[in-house]
Amino acid sequence: MIYFFADDHYRTSPGKVIFEHLPAAVREKIRFYENDWSVLESGSWLDDCELLVLNMIGSTCSLPHPGAGAEKAVRTWVEKGGNILMLHGSSAAFWEWAWWRKIVGYRWVRPGDPDQVMPSTHPVKPYTVRICKARHELTSLLTPMDLPEDEIYTDLEQVSPCMILMDTMIEEGVFPQCVETVTAQGGRLVSFLPGHTPAVTAMPVLVNNVAVLIEYLLRTK
Repeated sequence: MIYFFADDHYRTSPGKVIFEHLPAAVREKIRFYENDWSVLESGSWLDDCELLVLNMIGSTCSLPHPGAGAEKAVRTWVEKGGNILMLHGSSAAFWEWAWWRKIVGYRWVRPGDPDQVMPSTHPVKPYTVRICKARHELTSLLTPMDLPEDEIYTDLEQVSPCMILMDTMIEEGVFPQCVETVTAQGGRLVSFLPGHTPAVTAMPVLVNNVAVLIEYLLRTK
């Protein structure tokens, strides 16, 4: 079973839109929750979880940051080598937890960061997401994307070694858009940043890339 936890991301619901547009064969494997951390906090999802998917940023959208139960469960998942797909800003899903901030590859940095790192930024404009020159099987499976005006997550902090699989080149510079890092326990954490507004998160090319990442992370668990 895939457990997918999302916030409504300021009433744009990117996680929900992606979930609803995934192929039926993928959706039927997913238990999806929006703006509800009760199952995450309970730890019950650990019993049959094959993949953890996140589209959330802790303490945003008038929601509480996930608490002690969620931290215990997520840490158990990471320490057993579980795989995680982090969509959009989900490298900051649990940004209040010091250990989480160290393992996510490229980290979206919130204002008031506990480590006193300058916040990340998100210019809004059309952009192209490119496939990187990298010796990784996903570079032959993912598809480049020309996206309409949307948030572009930039100025993330690199906190652990990772492979950059997709990037974008805009006026402000070149920025990773899909990266994979491997935890000390062998779990694969893939961060896929593009996708904020419904016009973007419903695009077939973006949804297909998410489906490719889900299949990859299930196969390599």
